[in-house]
Amino acid sequence: MSDRTEVNLSGVKQSKGVWLVKVPKYLSQQWDKATEKGEVGKITIGKKQGKTEVCFSLSAELSALHSAVGEKDGALQVPREHPFTMHTVGGQTMAVFSQSSTGQSAAPPPHTQICNSHCRIPLEGMVVHRAECRPVVNDNYMKLKKLQLKESTKPQRLSQQLERAITTVFKPVANHDFNLEYEKKKKSEGKMVRAERQVVLDMLFSTFEKHQYYNIKDLVDITRQPVTYLKEIMREIGTYNSKGAHKSTWELKPEYRHYQSAEEEEETKAA
Repeated sequence: MSDRTEVNLSGVKQSKGVWLVKVPKYLSQQWDKATEKGEVGKITIGKKQGKTEVCFSLSAELSALHSAVGEKDGALQVPREHPFTMHTVGGQTMAVFSQSSTGQSAAPPPHTQICNSHCRIPLEGMVVHRAECRPVVNDNYMKLKKLQLKESTKPQRLSQQLERAITTVFKPVANHDFNLEYEKKKKSEGKMVRAERQVVLDMLFSTFEKHQYYNIKDLVDITRQPVTYLKEIMREIGTYNSKGAHKSTWELKPEYRHYQSAEEEEETKAA
């Protein structure tokens, strides 16, 4: 079944006009605490000097309740008076829809699009006014903002000093598992044992057929021979480069290699 939903906009002109109002977060939290059929406040519309003035007054019952950030302060009162700052729609076409479950078997109201078997999206109306609901700045409002700021600066995680060590989960150990595994592996491999001289020579000659230069570490990894023993053999068949482009590497002496070094090639060309 496709997730795409086509909303039926027939009868938009007959739909009622609604206001799109932005309210503070604490105000919506107070509304959620009201009873199902309780009164959340009143809206007064008047005129002053030819201009329309709109104001929302929060009910005394909800203003006396503790806000989410003021539970520790019994004297905190949520601001009650909230004048509207009106804005034009600005040529935009905006509509308000609501979604509800279809628990009842009654037929859906007009201008309703059924999105699936569990919900309906009725058209509530077209937006004719936009406004912002702002509180009057007084002592109660400043106390509320102070508490909100205090709550927002609290760290999400707190460090706590323990009176005694926790041994059930984080039990101290003398040595960790990965260290024990490494030591076990090291012992299983054993120490490098000297092989017969001719065997080592064969491995070295075979290695130097692939590349001309090797450092001592690579030769140890290839032959698996002790460093001192390997250096002793290399001094007889090889030359150590202490400078130049191949510094700190070994190469075979001319009598043991089947190729010419770069210096020898230059001397041959010069001759």
